[in-house]
Amino acid sequence: MYLLLAWRNIWRNRRRTLITLASVAFAVFFSCMMQSMHTAAWGNLIDNAVRFYTGYIQVHQQGYWNDKTLDNSFENKPALQKRIASNPHIVTVVPRLESFALASGTDRTKGTLVIGIEPEKEDGLTNLRNKMRGGSYLKTGEKKVLLAEGLAHFLKLAPKDTVVLISQGYHGANAAGKYEVAGIVKFPSPQLNDQVVYLSLAEAQWLYDTGNRITSLSLLVDDPEKVETITGSLEQELNATQFEVMSWQEMMPELVQSFEIDRLGGEIILYILYAVIGFGIFGTFLMMTAERRYEMGVMIAIGMSRLKLQAVMFLEIIMLALGGTLLGLLLSLPVIFYLHHNPIPVTGNLAELYQNYGMEPVIPFSRKAAIFLRQAYIVAIITSVLGIYPLWFIQRLIPVTALRN
Repeated sequence: MYLLLAWRNIWRNRRRTLITLASVAFAVFFSCMMQSMHTAAWGNLIDNAVRFYTGYIQVHQQGYWNDKTLDNSFENKPALQKRIASNPHIVTVVPRLESFALASGTDRTKGTLVIGIEPEKEDGLTNLRNKMRGGSYLKTGEKKVLLAEGLAHFLKLAPKDTVVLISQGYHGANAAGKYEVAGIVKFPSPQLNDQVVYLSLAEAQWLYDTGNRITSLSLLVDDPEKVETITGSLEQELNATQFEVMSWQEMMPELVQSFEIDRLGGEIILYILYAVIGFGIFGTFLMMTAERRYEMGVMIAIGMSRLKLQAVMFLEIIMLALGGTLLGLLLSLPVIFYLHHNPIPVTGNLAELYQNYGMEPVIPFSRKAAIFLRQAYIVAIITSVLGIYPLWFIQRLIPVTALRN
């Protein structure tokens, strides 16, 4: 009976009910849109950042991250890669051998970062092939190099020219080699664009006399949210005294800090939105109690207990909160799903900036269920808390005063 009374009461004044429903739905809709856009934008940024170079997880020889020398390299054993790849969440295992060298062109020399790679696996992680700006992509075992565009410009080299690399190899061995430039790649990072040289892994191992050794294994995972779990699992499986397993959060703490700062900024904006909508909802509750003061006074005067009247009022508030929340979800779901599959395109200079950093020039939207659930229950809680006021009003109501007004 209480439910029926509450249902009839909320539709006695359709205008007031529609205003309340619209206030709650507005809050849910815009909070879902903001959170969806923020989550997807950072997800894209993080994915591009880790695919740019480090990978989501890296496996090194113990101590390599603090002292990046060839002496801290380790044997590239197929059994090790197979063991790591057996984790169902790991998509790709990419071996690398990294060191430094002096690169010389016709009349200029510059210090460079030399990276030995397996071309196809590297392309699966960093999309290196899409960064080509001239020449041809590197082939496995080929005795050629890829030069970063800035470095090639400094050394005045083009595809089919020759570059000389001079360095120190494993355990102090001499390292020197002369290579044809296969192609030019462009990085959005000026630092990498001015100093990177790519060799095939086998050729880099020959140059630095490392045998079958590598400096790192970079891992691509299928679900970025499971990185910490996968890292912990690998740490238990691998020999902790020989290997260190690092997630992208450990390797790029500055990106984590930027994310936290931006997340806090987004949270503040959401709280402001919640506050604005909360005042709007509270206004409708004030209007509801003011309009029904006489009615409530009559009900109490003829013998209805305050507790029963409060129960009916509370059910009305719950119905309004749930109705507005569901309406907001129904409005936001199709919009977000459409924008997820059809992101908003970015044009002009901003689009060029996106492309320079290897990112698609669009504003993406996420459709994760947690986004909708979080906004729904927060707005529902706000509405329910504000609903305490009508209950307090009924408890304090004096029937005689209400009838006179």
